[in-house]
Amino acid sequence: CLRWRHQPPLLLWAARQSIGTQAGGLRAEKPGDNSKDVSVQRALNEETLVSAAQKVKEAGRDFTYFIVVLVGIGVTGGLFYVIFKELFSSSSPNKIYGDALEKCRSHPEIIGVFGDSIKGYGEATRRGRRQRVSHIEYVKDGLKHMRLKFYIEGTESGKQGTVHVEVKENLETGRFEVRYIFVDVETYPRRTIIIEDNR
Repeated sequence: CLRWRHQPPLLLWAARQSIGTQAGGLRAEKPGDNSKDVSVQRALNEETLVSAAQKVKEAGRDFTYFIVVLVGIGVTGGLFYVIFKELFSSSSPNKIYGDALEKCRSHPEIIGVFGDSIKGYGEATRRGRRQRVSHIEYVKDGLKHMRLKFYIEGTESGKQGTVHVEVKENLETGRFEVRYIFVDVETYPRRTIIIEDNR
């Protein structure tokens, strides 16, 4: 205490200022005195949490859309494959049916019995709807075989025929080749017209 009295007034004033500033700093650190800084800091933390949650939500939504698009592409590709196989593959029942029907339409004896504009169809249901052509596939001597049965009629009224087709797989080409095509005429006089026989 004795030493402070001998200090020049300027040093005493600087010391008081320094102590006052430190005390003011301590007072500012007390909770409640500087609520603006705390609320700003809290708001920044909340914004960070909200933006992180939004990013996670958006990433999840984008991933879900990506999965939906992938599934859609897969289903579309599968449908195109099935359609291509059914319409254009030589081993599809529809392709064999179409080829056999064309041979029936161009055969002179068939035209003489049934007339022009020959059309083919499958089994009729109870409601009168015509189903797909019935066929069975089987393996004999290590080779795939297929038998089809469908019906034809033309411009001659009351004339109907049942077409029987059998094809066999050729191992060299991998395609089905005709074993036989014949038509049973269902009306009088009943007979069988052989269109092709490779047995």
